[in-house]
Amino acid sequence: MTIQKINPRFAVLALFMLVVAAMRIPNAASLTPWSNFTPIGAMGLFGGAYFSKAWKAFAFPLLTLLVSDLIIQAFVYDGKYGIMYDSWYWVYGGFCVIVLFGKWLLKKVTIKNVVLTGAVATLAYWLIVDFGVFLFGCTDITSGQTMDHSFSSLLKCYAQGAPFIKNFLIGT
Repeated sequence: MTIQKINPRFAVLALFMLVVAAMRIPNAASLTPWSNFTPIGAMGLFGGAYFSKAWKAFAFPLLTLLVSDLIIQAFVYDGKYGIMYDSWYWVYGGFCVIVLFGKWLLKKVTIKNVVLTGAVATLAYWLIVDFGVFLFGCTDITSGQTMDHSFSSLLKCYAQGAPFIKNFLIGT
């Protein structure tokens, strides 16, 4: 019987994934000033930049997101929304876009490129994800009513998401 050694690089990546997934859980039950403040966007960017195999670049952030989403849905929300929330594929699609930005724009990793790519990827993520929220019924935070599908409601939905995307950008 042979005992296989654990690749140190894999162990570090797995630990990083667990830590980032765990960081999402405390703020899931209620919206706080720290909501969305996690480095999961950075995982997408650097996954895209550093993994030569595309499946690894996408798997790194998406598996982290999936594990934390399943835990949040099961234990924080007690299955209230089923296994996954309605607009989950918009969120996951947004992360795929972040990975692509990492592949395309971080060919040379410099502070300038990381900041620029992080900002552009965060903006794209915000536009994609909040559009998905809008399609599934964005709720007006002042009245509690579901907004109609008008252009002004879309803009309001984006405005309501701005504080959270700010934290996402800082975390990224």
